Amino acid sequence: MAQAQTSAKAPTSYTQEQQLLKTGQAAQALEQLDKRLHSQGRDPQLRFLRTVALTELGRQDEALSALVDLTETYPELPEPYNNLAVLYAARGELGKARDALESAVRAQPDYPVAQENLGDIYLRLAAQAYTRASQPDPVVAKSVQPKLTLLRQLLAPPQSASR
Repeated sequence: MAQAQTSAKAPTSYTQEQQLLKTGQAAQALEQLDKRLHSQGRDPQLRFLRTVALTELGRQDEALSALVDLTETYPELPEPYNNLAVLYAARGELGKARDALESAVRAQPDYPVAQENLGDIYLRLAAQAYTRASQPDPVVAKSVQPKLTLLRQLLAPPQSASR
C-alpha cells in the first residue's frame, strides 16, 4: 500500500521539513516540526508531516495516535485517513484499514492513492474470506482454490526482470 505524499505544491514554509523527510533525515524533521507545532499547533500540514516523520522513525503507535487525532480534527482531509490505513494494514487490521480508506474516498472521491489502496485491501480481505471458506469444507475448497490462486498472484510482489 502506498502512503500519501505531501503535495508538490505545498507552501514554501514546509519545504525544509519535506526535504529532510525525502533525504531520510526524519529525526531532524521531527525536531523541527515539533518546534514549529509549539507555536502553530493547529496547522494540519505540519501535523501530517509529523506523522510521516514518526512513521519513518518506526514510532508507529505515536503516528497512529496522531493520525487518528488528525482525522477527528480535520475529517475532510483524505491523506491522514490513507496513512492511517497503511499503518492498520501493516498490523493486519484490514477492517480498520478498509474503514479508513472508505473515509478517505468519501472525503475526496477522486483521490487515486486511496482508491488503489482500497482495492488492495479488498483483495486481501477477499483472500482471507476465501481461505476461511475453504478450510472446513472440501467441496467449497475445490471451488475456492482457483480464486485464491488468482488473488495470490495479484497480491504477490512484482517480479524484477532478470538480465
